[in-house]
Amino acid sequence: MNSIEKIPVLLTIRGEQYFDDVDPNETQLMTDGTMELTEAGMRLTYEETELTGMEGTTTTFEVKEKQVILTRSGTVNSQMVFEEGKQHTSLYETPFGELPVDIRTSSLRHNLSERGGVMDIRYSIAVANTATGQNCFKIQVKRKHG
Repeated sequence: MNSIEKIPVLLTIRGEQYFDDVDPNETQLMTDGTMELTEAGMRLTYEETELTGMEGTTTTFEVKEKQVILTRSGTVNSQMVFEEGKQHTSLYETPFGELPVDIRTSSLRHNLSERGGVMDIRYSIAVANTATGQNCFKIQVKRKHG
């Protein structure tokens, strides 16, 4: 089995959170990461920084045709599964224990290839059966040439 090539990429990750009648809360992060092509799709990996409040955490997006799994490991450990039209329950680790979090994905679109591309995930989160608003992830992937 060949070792999987890690391609250096520049990731622009934009997060938006919408709450009732409140302007969207937006965060944007540009960071270096890697892209690996896998048998099922691809894997995007980057290190969180103090800017995101999760320094010491590695974030991975496992991108398959109809599903994206976001895994964080390190100081923050969590896994979220995004699959259009479906709900998945994840455990979110906090300093006070684990919280069950329901993630319902309304839309999952991407045109990612080994050349890069864009991924757009729209989802809502419910913590302990209480909805916390609509969320959106937009991730732009650009290959670094060097």
